[in-house]
Amino acid sequence: MAKDGKPIKAAPTAKDFKGSVSPDWCPGCGDFGVLRSLEMACAKTGREPHEFVTISGIGCSSNLPGFFNTYGMHTLHGRALAVATGMKLANHDMEVIVTGGDGDGFGIGGNHFMHTMRRNIDLLYIVMDNQIYGLTIGQASPTSRMGMKTQSTPFGSVEQPINPLALAIVSGATYVARGFSGDTKHLAELLYRGIEHNGFAFVDVFSPCITFNKDNTFAFFKQHVRKLEEEGHDPTNTQAALEQAMIWGDEIPIGLFYEDTSRPALEDLEPVLHDGVPLAQKTGLAVTAEQGEAIIKRMM
Repeated sequence: MAKDGKPIKAAPTAKDFKGSVSPDWCPGCGDFGVLRSLEMACAKTGREPHEFVTISGIGCSSNLPGFFNTYGMHTLHGRALAVATGMKLANHDMEVIVTGGDGDGFGIGGNHFMHTMRRNIDLLYIVMDNQIYGLTIGQASPTSRMGMKTQSTPFGSVEQPINPLALAIVSGATYVARGFSGDTKHLAELLYRGIEHNGFAFVDVFSPCITFNKDNTFAFFKQHVRKLEEEGHDPTNTQAALEQAMIWGDEIPIGLFYEDTSRPALEDLEPVLHDGVPLAQKTGLAVTAEQGEAIIKRMM
């Protein structure tokens, strides 16, 4: 009990972020581990669920906001980062989290991915990277390896896969990490640090699709991943981060590749935001109750 006689509110726990709807992913899907890690990470910040908003595009992984107890929006294919940018600039007091898959984020959403990093918007972008299009039953995605046989490449893919980590480092992301959904404790720490980072935080997550990807399985990653934190990697060294990002073979690095804490986020540089959240400003930027109701009515 506090001195004023009011009960002291307990700190939020991972259970507070558990949604009321159970996930409908395939049993054993790697996305379950991502959801669990995100619940743990958000609880560790000490913030309440209403202080977060989770935004997604289209795909199996993009269903996550429906299973997560925060404000949320399920938006358009490849456009989650554009919506998240608007959300952050409209209310930069909110913690904005974006979730999606490799097809959603690196395929149709590749242009938004690059320019959101360039602008260094203060949000966390989690990509559940399963190297395949899972929702549409198993076509090759931008991260499918060369030679991989899928529904769309029955004789093996002939395309070079994208390297999302290297792209993020050179495009201006100020926090670049990679996790594995089979190690929820390690992943939760990466997500927590991404939330606390001021700027664009990108976490690429190996999240195996057990139904359509028989190459990049849990067993495959458990055998090949190694943690950068255990090898003395310096995440402030851009060259070292790029060198680690290019490694893919008998060993595949996970962990924090790169972090730059010296570069301000876009919200810190935008003068119109210096007087607080635009919706609460008394400068003509605020939306009246009537305007808000009209917007909501038009969107329903």
